[in-house]
Amino acid sequence: MSRDFWLACGHHLTGRNDAGGLLVTDALLAAWLARPELVPPDEACDAERALHAALLAEPRRRVAEGVVAGLADPDARENWQVWLGFRDHLLAHPTIEAGYAALFRRDLAGIPPLFLAQLVQLILRNVLDGCDDPLRLRAAELFFRPQRASTEGGNLLLADEEVVERAARTGGFGTLGALIAEAGTQLRSVELDVLSAGNAALYWDRSDLHDTVLDLTFGREGQDALARVIEAWVRHMAGAAVSVQPLQTIHDEAWAWYVGLDAEASAIVGRLWSGEAVDPEALGRIAALYRLDFADPAEMLPRVAGRPVYLALAMDQAKRVRLKPQNLIENLPLARGRAAA
Repeated sequence: MSRDFWLACGHHLTGRNDAGGLLVTDALLAAWLARPELVPPDEACDAERALHAALLAEPRRRVAEGVVAGLADPDARENWQVWLGFRDHLLAHPTIEAGYAALFRRDLAGIPPLFLAQLVQLILRNVLDGCDDPLRLRAAELFFRPQRASTEGGNLLLADEEVVERAARTGGFGTLGALIAEAGTQLRSVELDVLSAGNAALYWDRSDLHDTVLDLTFGREGQDALARVIEAWVRHMAGAAVSVQPLQTIHDEAWAWYVGLDAEASAIVGRLWSGEAVDPEALGRIAALYRLDFADPAEMLPRVAGRPVYLALAMDQAKRVRLKPQNLIENLPLARGRAAA
């Protein structure tokens, strides 16, 4: 029997449409309003407190521009303008999935990454509902939580960036490399565990802590787990059935399409695709390669129908991994419009 996970994301507060898409509810909006980022601080003016209380009571209520403009603190004015714009954008679309997909057809400059990450986590919680494989759930965290990589001993191990930085700030363990022993041995600290088939059950009680480590080394379970999550994401968000398989290298002299899963990979693989020389240091930062095939070539752009799509994930020079799930909506060679639920 599958167990619950990511309880803090508010999945239980959403509704569903007949196609399985997520619906914004007053309960979800109220939960967002109760977050520390939106609760007025002690020094907030009476107008801000009144606005917050009114929205908690009626989360969909229309807020006149003059109300926000009348707040005393300029930072508070900006924060409320951003959040209300985000709320109104979601409410203007039939589902959270459709609202998320539509965000990338407008200027994202004013939308905090926190909001985007919350939407992705909610959508993935919906997509993976009933999943009984903790490795897939841990791999899915890459879609909405930045990671820090360790490449000691030829392994590629990913830990949650926030968890690693918190440990460093509290005088704990410094970089991820200090947390992990030599290849194949146990962790030096009980704070983090490398997730595997043998200990995967520990994830259920710690899914909201984000304190397990994913082994993304080629040929191991983590890379396959991420491939399965990519398949599920594309099926749900683009309406296309695809198969995804890990690769060590691309053996295709005439590869027709690629998708960088992050900014670093897009830049590195883009240079390779253009025939430019890429230095070994940059190539060494490729964390994972995948081959994606559409089940139905008719769903692809005619000029590449039936051809494989290559996916790449990379780390930056500081060994940060920041997967951009929107790239799997925006940059696939789909012959038709997006089909977010």
